[in-house]
Amino acid sequence: MKINIYYGGRGVIGDPSLFAIKKMMQVFEELNVKVQKFDLYDQKSQIATLHQTLKDADGIILASTVEWHGVGGYIMNFLDACWLYGDKEKIANIYMAPVIMSTTYGEKEAVLDLKNAWETLGGRTCDGICGYISDSSELENNKKYIELIEKSAENIYRSINQKNTCLPASNRVVTQKVNTTKVSLFTQQENEQLSELVSDETYVDQQKKDIQALAGFFKDKLGSHKKDNIEDYIDAFTSCFKVIPGEHKKYKLTLTDSGKTIAIEIDNGDVSVKQADMAYPDVEFSLTSEFLDEIIAGRKTFNGGFMEGSITSKGNFALMRKIDEFFPFMK
Repeated sequence: MKINIYYGGRGVIGDPSLFAIKKMMQVFEELNVKVQKFDLYDQKSQIATLHQTLKDADGIILASTVEWHGVGGYIMNFLDACWLYGDKEKIANIYMAPVIMSTTYGEKEAVLDLKNAWETLGGRTCDGICGYISDSSELENNKKYIELIEKSAENIYRSINQKNTCLPASNRVVTQKVNTTKVSLFTQQENEQLSELVSDETYVDQQKKDIQALAGFFKDKLGSHKKDNIEDYIDAFTSCFKVIPGEHKKYKLTLTDSGKTIAIEIDNGDVSVKQADMAYPDVEFSLTSEFLDEIIAGRKTFNGGFMEGSITSKGNFALMRKIDEFFPFMK
């Protein structure tokens, strides 16, 4: 039999949960149980991979001290890794016993929280031990307390060794019904490799730099594409122009995202479209290149854009509505 102990405290001198698990380890060794202790504060950069240590474990102990509120971040980070990357089929056969000491308040709530978390993961739970210890010396010097800790270790051993049957837990059933666990696109081996990469700070930093470099590259590409689009816009307006005899109008389009302007001058049956400023247009439109793309694709209109607030305009309102007649992109 093998029992893993995951200690989530800060490792400070006088931590009562440290004393408790030390006594438990002595009992387990006397019972010929292989025990391995993981100090999460000392292995915080590898927490994402510690779920792999569950593979050969028959039972585990989650130990911590409540110093002000809850069990602290190290235990929760470990449980997060089990949820994200852990082998749920293996976890389903592992018993968990909580060992929680409190120097303030909340040891019973912390025990309940850990049991709920482990059962939600699909695992089994057994009774551990918890208590309020304001000073570790009163625990270390009290023979009855020590006997109680040793007795608790024996009970944990019996529960794991005899594989005590557990009644179904409602949180496990509800989790299965609503299927809150995301379906992984990776195999278990790929999940383990991914968790190793997640815990490698150097790798993560390099990935962030690569993403930033790619973002800059595509941003530059997008910027150059915007410049080339001006000629495309001119060609689109010229080819879609509908002749309306006797009309003489001037329209100015300002692209707010690039600052470019397109001047459109209609003179009876002729149209002039060019990238230039226009001193006295009849109507001036301000819109983004993206929205202008929508208009040219026939999915939007100038009037519709004005009504929804995507386009602002200045000038003669009646002439503003006329531009969609001159350029009927929407068939």
